[in-house]
Amino acid sequence: MFRHLMGLMLLIRTLFLALVMLLPAWAQEAPPSVAAGDSLAGSSSEPSANAGSDAAIQDLIGILEDDQARARLIETLKQSAGTEGATAPTEAPAEAVAPADASSDVTIAPQLAEYTQGVAEGAATNIRALGVALDNMLDVLTGQTPVNWAKLGDFAINIGLVVAGLFGTYIVLRLLSEAIARRMVAKSDADGLSWPRKVRGLLPLFLMDLASVGIALVVGGLLALYTGTTPDGQMTPNEALLLGAFLIVETSQLVFRMLLVPRNPALRLLPITDYNAAYWSFWMERLISLVGYTFLFVAPMLAQVFSPAAGIAAQVLIMGTALTVVIVIILQNRDEVRAWLNDAAIRSKGDGLARFLGILGAQWHVLAIVYLLVLFVVWFANPYGTLPFMLGATVQSLIAVGVGSLVLWFIGRFVTAGLSLPPDVKERLPSLETRLKSFVPGVMMAIRWFVMAGVVIAVGQAWGLLDFVGWLSTDEGISVSGSIVSAALIILITIVLYVVVASWVEYRLKSREGKAPTAREKTLLNLFKNAFTIVLAGFGLMLALAQIGVNIAPLLAGAGVVGLAIGFGAQKLVQDIITGIFIQFENIMNEGDVVEVAGKSGVVEKLTIRSVTIRDMSGTVHLIPFSSADQVSNMMRGFSFYVSEVEIDYDSDIEAAKQAMRDAFAKVMENQEFSDVILDDLDLQGLTAITPTSVTLRSRIKTLAGKQWGPGRFYSELLMHLFAERGIDTPTSKVRYVPGRGEAKGPEPLPPPSPPPPPAGA
Repeated sequence: MFRHLMGLMLLIRTLFLALVMLLPAWAQEAPPSVAAGDSLAGSSSEPSANAGSDAAIQDLIGILEDDQARARLIETLKQSAGTEGATAPTEAPAEAVAPADASSDVTIAPQLAEYTQGVAEGAATNIRALGVALDNMLDVLTGQTPVNWAKLGDFAINIGLVVAGLFGTYIVLRLLSEAIARRMVAKSDADGLSWPRKVRGLLPLFLMDLASVGIALVVGGLLALYTGTTPDGQMTPNEALLLGAFLIVETSQLVFRMLLVPRNPALRLLPITDYNAAYWSFWMERLISLVGYTFLFVAPMLAQVFSPAAGIAAQVLIMGTALTVVIVIILQNRDEVRAWLNDAAIRSKGDGLARFLGILGAQWHVLAIVYLLVLFVVWFANPYGTLPFMLGATVQSLIAVGVGSLVLWFIGRFVTAGLSLPPDVKERLPSLETRLKSFVPGVMMAIRWFVMAGVVIAVGQAWGLLDFVGWLSTDEGISVSGSIVSAALIILITIVLYVVVASWVEYRLKSREGKAPTAREKTLLNLFKNAFTIVLAGFGLMLALAQIGVNIAPLLAGAGVVGLAIGFGAQKLVQDIITGIFIQFENIMNEGDVVEVAGKSGVVEKLTIRSVTIRDMSGTVHLIPFSSADQVSNMMRGFSFYVSEVEIDYDSDIEAAKQAMRDAFAKVMENQEFSDVILDDLDLQGLTAITPTSVTLRSRIKTLAGKQWGPGRFYSELLMHLFAERGIDTPTSKVRYVPGRGEAKGPEPLPPPSPPPPPAGA
């Protein structure tokens, strides 16, 4: 499981490295009066002319490198020259490299050239500042620039005392809080802590560590006030910078410690191993300390004590070191993150997201390193212009991708888990789950593509590639977005209506509380469902097209013309529909009836507005259009008769045969299954036909509609047995051979068979 968090931890680390480049501007500011008395270099009683000139140049460089100081200087010069009517205050040169406005008519090539020029100028300025810092350092080391070592020593002692008291107190309090934490964890079940219990266990640890930071900060503040203050009784700026840096850095480390909990695995919220928790905690704390204290304390202190160039040099050196460390960490963990991304691609089951994750897994480390290098170059060239835009766009992109990934994960879990209805709903509506499963995957896929499109739009908006939010505020954007949303809602409502109506029809067709639907109800409900589906699909399509701006009036007119043409060209189809309508009005047949239509007899399985589907005795299905139904014979109306016509031998006793028929019917009535459906006594019609070899006796059994075949078959079987018992013969074919003249009276007898051969050796 720890591999699943590897990409997240690298992302957090990369983002932190990027965010520290945006530390407050005061961390890089140098007061323009550094040489007036605060600088420890060049403060001898008899400075040379060259030293004074160098100090003035350094002051001017500091003012020009600082955006706010430069803006104030330009404003002061304008006011002194009587140019108060200027159009607007001069803005920071970040505007030269800021992303171009989407409404600008400038082409891409000039914008790119202007951006490249701004980056090059910023880089050249910082390189010159580094050169100045190195020259100043060499001057100090070679003795060309005099240094007030006594003042520098006092400064180092004061800062050292504050650092010792601040960090000494914090370390002691941290050791105490860790001992208390170990005792708390030892009293609990290390393997059975749930999330709420882990949170309750982490809360006291967090409060103790936060109190340690606060107490150490108070001790450091008291030492700062005791060791050295300004003439007005306040602590010096450098000591204030140290205390502020301590608060920010240690609080940031505290947050990461609460997430990783390297020393108390039982309270760890993230599912990672102890090794990985210690690994990430080690590097995160050191990177935060290195970068945080450099930007928040060391660089501003060097800018005040020596020169702004020294502060810039320290920042570049530390950022280069941090960048190198992060690149090494990325290369160390590239296989772990690649495996995690490949696993995510496999879980995506081969869609577009899976292919994207596969490609990202193969080259993610290259993209991360390139991004960090570009970010470092941009920060080095212009930390006030393009860098804030890039970091803001990065954060917005990460938020968009994170939210989109979370939504896609929920959709994937829903699709993978499948849709399952409660048992009682399945029993009442057996087809509802199948019907929903036919629509839900398509709807989920549409939502997935919609989310992916939203992520792409959000990323494009963040990087200034498009102004989707601005377009939405226009009349055109409101119209188009409203049309798309309305069309989607219409389609969704159409699907919901279809599912509701189809489920209601299924519910009505389901036998409930001992009451089964009649054949007429089945027929009309199925016809209603089919007609409603056609009408709903047509209206839904027309309304959706109308919402997206398609003029449906010509479509309706064209549909009328096309319908007229179809009516002339497909008269049989029209005849089928009209005949079907009248058949339904007259209630000639329903589903489940046994009918004979167009010479085909069988059970009606399906009845539509234009045709009937019949399954005959052999299982063959016949689809008969109503235009061919010139006659319909229904055997399921009111009551039915089983007609039995029995032929007996010409010489048989007719009265005995009649009595046998009565006795057979009496035995049928003894069967409860058949007696319940028989409506009347045996209708024995007697002799109905005489032939040279037989006579025919007819009888009828009156039953409920469609129930005549069961009693009839049983009656015929009993009658056959009674005829055999009482010697009543049925007619049989008799063949008499009459020899002709000159012909033998019979066939010649066959010769006797030849004797078998004697055995061998006889």
